[in-house]
Amino acid sequence: MKFLKYFFGLITTLMILGIIVGLFAFMHFSNEVKLDADKLIHYHPEMTTRIYDRNGELIANIFKEKHRLYAPFEEIPPRLIEALVAIEDTVFFEHEGVNFEAILRALLKDIKARKLKEGASTLTQQLVKNTLLTSEKKLQRKIKEAILALKLETKLSKEQILERYLNEIYLGHGYYGVKTAALGYFRKPLHDLNLKEMAILVGLPQAPSKYDPTKHYDVSMSRANTVLARMRELGWITEEELQKYQALRPTVYNDSLTQNKLPYVVDQVLKDLQKTYPDIRTGGYKIYTTIDTSLQNLAKEALRYGYGKILERGEGKEVDYSDLNGAMVVLENHTGEVLALVGGIDYQKSAYNRATQSRRQPGSSFKPFIYQIALDTGYSLKSRLPDISRTFKYQDKDEEKEWQPKNYEKNFEGLITLHDALVHSRNLATINLVNALGLNYVHRKVTEMGFKNVPNDLSISLGTFGISPLEMSSMYTIFSNYGTKLTPVLVKSVVDYKGNETVFEAKKAQITKPEQAFLTTTILQDVIKEGTGRRARVKGLALAGKTGTTNEYKDAWFCGFSPELEAIVWYGKDNNKPMYKETGGKAAAPAFAYFFKNYFALHPETKTKFDIPSGVRVVRTKHGTDYFTKISKPPEETQTAPAASENQLLF
Repeated sequence: MKFLKYFFGLITTLMILGIIVGLFAFMHFSNEVKLDADKLIHYHPEMTTRIYDRNGELIANIFKEKHRLYAPFEEIPPRLIEALVAIEDTVFFEHEGVNFEAILRALLKDIKARKLKEGASTLTQQLVKNTLLTSEKKLQRKIKEAILALKLETKLSKEQILERYLNEIYLGHGYYGVKTAALGYFRKPLHDLNLKEMAILVGLPQAPSKYDPTKHYDVSMSRANTVLARMRELGWITEEELQKYQALRPTVYNDSLTQNKLPYVVDQVLKDLQKTYPDIRTGGYKIYTTIDTSLQNLAKEALRYGYGKILERGEGKEVDYSDLNGAMVVLENHTGEVLALVGGIDYQKSAYNRATQSRRQPGSSFKPFIYQIALDTGYSLKSRLPDISRTFKYQDKDEEKEWQPKNYEKNFEGLITLHDALVHSRNLATINLVNALGLNYVHRKVTEMGFKNVPNDLSISLGTFGISPLEMSSMYTIFSNYGTKLTPVLVKSVVDYKGNETVFEAKKAQITKPEQAFLTTTILQDVIKEGTGRRARVKGLALAGKTGTTNEYKDAWFCGFSPELEAIVWYGKDNNKPMYKETGGKAAAPAFAYFFKNYFALHPETKTKFDIPSGVRVVRTKHGTDYFTKISKPPEETQTAPAASENQLLF
């Protein structure tokens, strides 16, 4: 009797002391508690942004520190909640945030052990501890934890508390929240989890590293079976279910956190959106790109194919190809949507994105734009250009110098048609054409088209300025999109965590009429059929394009398109040193052909011929087919050779 009297006296004293301490603590922490509680009441954690391709396939997870995919309460399976409550807080739906009976039991054990040994925390208290406080076992922290838990229970429903808890908890392997862990460990959405997989997840918070199923599978299964046994003990599952799920051994995946499949694309997406969305890594956005993963992989293959051929040709020669690299861009002609963006041969060796960041001379791949200007001025495909040697004198500071350009073939054709001059990429004919049109006029027109930093001298004829492959893809839509230039689009839409969607489309600018652009396209088709781009041919598919090679073989380009897709290919050395006699036709055109040959095999339904605009007059002769328009008339209908009236400056 004396023992019982002493025991109940001790309990009463402890309870009185607890109330006094609680009141003192509440007064002491009241302002601080209000501020801390607001962080959970108005809960907005860091959330992972997900990037998808055009078909909804995940490309990458983007996060700053915590990989968390948020799941609203409606998305969480009821049985997962049952499993959690069973193992962590059986009376969760009955207490007000603190389980005083459990605390009393734990306090007695702590007194007996003479240290804070057992916590008896409710799920609400765990949420407070994990989100707002430290995990150290000090009386002051425990008191504050209890006060915060009581406060939260007056402001939030049990469902809201569970939603926050299940999105906040760390579940090992870098996963925060049950949705993240379900996709990470099992590659399943929450609603597809079986009971054993749910038990694995709710068993993790106690010791995430110890029970991580990717590292300690058997220990994790044993912990999950303990959860199931507790559910059976409470009568929440049947004996049959217990036996079934305890025997189950689910497949667990050891995936990387980012799952970054297309790093060049992901880097560019983040760069493009960073200013508009400064919280891009923590805001939980869904970013839908224009990229087609299968075509991205095909473009990567094609680029590596051409790269390998260059290395083969360099074997046994005194040439260093350690700095050799390349880039490729593929887009839809009529939308400007980027389907593939390959910034280099190997991202692991170099993350530098040559498709968007490099500025390389386009060489002769720039010539079609000069010829487009000539056609729009009144030249026709049959207009004759002088392919003859010229020596140009110019002043370089105080010194008079001479420039005597040459053709690649080192010969001259005399008078040559405009069509043939571009098909065979004749330098002298092009230079003489620019001179006839007027340098200032040509410079103004290409600037209006959208080219930047173009020199106002005759070297413009040979493409002596810097441009990226992505920028070049935009310029070539003038031809592939029948006169209307499109600004390439990499991101189709961005959806924020509330479901608000922002849609992006290509900007459009009409540069020339459809029939005039088509005239240039007919020449570019012949570039592939019989000119410098013969290695770009694909049987059964109409293609148009232009090679580009710069001084000393520093750059090799092929820029071309089918009736539906456009592709830009570039090779060169990052240090801008020469390759070994690698031209656009030899190095870049085969990669272009590799892509379209395989694309055509995968998509035999693709359009195989170019449409002829209504404003084109088709003239069939025994020598072939000629094309004319109201502006670009046959020579016999043209009174005088068109020429610009503006002053000319050679250099």
